[in-house]
Amino acid sequence: MKSFDDLMLSEPVARAVRDLNFTTPTPIQAQALPVLLADPTDFIGQAATGTGKTAAFGLPLVEQVDPASKNVQGLVLCPTRELALQVAGQLKLFGKHKNVKTLAIYGGTGYGEQFEGLKRHPSIVVGTPGRLIDLIARGALSLQGVKTVVLDEADEMISMGFKEDLEKILQATPRSTGNIWLFSATMSKEVRRVADTYLRNPKQAQVNRTEVFSATVDQIWFPARESDKPEMVCTLIEAAEDFYGLVFCQTKALVMDLNEYLAGRGYRVDSLHGDKTQIDRERTMRAFRERKVTILVCTDVASRGLDVKELTHVINYSIPREIEVYVHRIGRTARSGQAGTAISLVTPSNRRQLELMMRMTKSKITEGVCRRGPSSARRRSRAC
Repeated sequence: MKSFDDLMLSEPVARAVRDLNFTTPTPIQAQALPVLLADPTDFIGQAATGTGKTAAFGLPLVEQVDPASKNVQGLVLCPTRELALQVAGQLKLFGKHKNVKTLAIYGGTGYGEQFEGLKRHPSIVVGTPGRLIDLIARGALSLQGVKTVVLDEADEMISMGFKEDLEKILQATPRSTGNIWLFSATMSKEVRRVADTYLRNPKQAQVNRTEVFSATVDQIWFPARESDKPEMVCTLIEAAEDFYGLVFCQTKALVMDLNEYLAGRGYRVDSLHGDKTQIDRERTMRAFRERKVTILVCTDVASRGLDVKELTHVINYSIPREIEVYVHRIGRTARSGQAGTAISLVTPSNRRQLELMMRMTKSKITEGVCRRGPSSARRRSRAC
């Protein structure tokens, strides 16, 4: 498959693809779309965040829907509200000329609007596991007409503790007439266990290990002492032409301390951590998307499902303990073929973890050279 024209999509869906100026498919789309548009099947798609997975499952999902039916026919599970809204927005664009109704359902908000949305008989529901379970238990959401369940970012959902809810939903979905499509950046033991338990003879597509990260992401590491990290972050920000990115810390306390330090230095910075209310979180994300804030300091849990375009940098202030977390962090920059830089600050005790990450991801992380001279001499991506 070299072009979307090769897919023989129905005219309404092909028109939506043309509206979006889709021409050349990404690797995961090229592998998944011919399979999912053919005969019904269970499916496993493995590819990094930001590689076009939404279109890989979204176009086939829209194609198989009958807009005249009053049943929910497609169910997409996402780990966070932000991702659910993003996916629902894309599906609406794919299905607009076919009159396919899509509804986003998530926690942290009232039930009234979602109840009303379900009464309008959406063909596709995109939601977070907890709220979906709640609406199923209340009798507001029926899964009896579901043809396809999509697990989007399955590894994220499981790592966030949604495994039990996810399994309840799969058990409540008709398996004699339906299929499960599982998409994940990584295949941990838990993800593999879910796949082995619920999927039947799944067809598979996997972006090669060498393509786990975008070819346009530049991975760099700098040796660092813990006490030097706040100042190093400032130097890295100053060295960038126009820094717009995420700084990942291991704990909420580190997030708060670094946010205060950067704010004191005059940077446009805000933070995301577990103690933020949904209202504060939305306010922070709105400011970040509008670039009123250009630096977001966050923990992994608080940043789940973030989808912000055109990030120039990701900084690992703290090296993650799991390879899967590193993959997800780095996947947030260099999206859709754009350039990006991923920087890791590595203390002596983290060197073995760095070597393990390079070996497991089969990627090269280049050591940067610290130059603390005049600003003009520092404006290089590999200098700090």
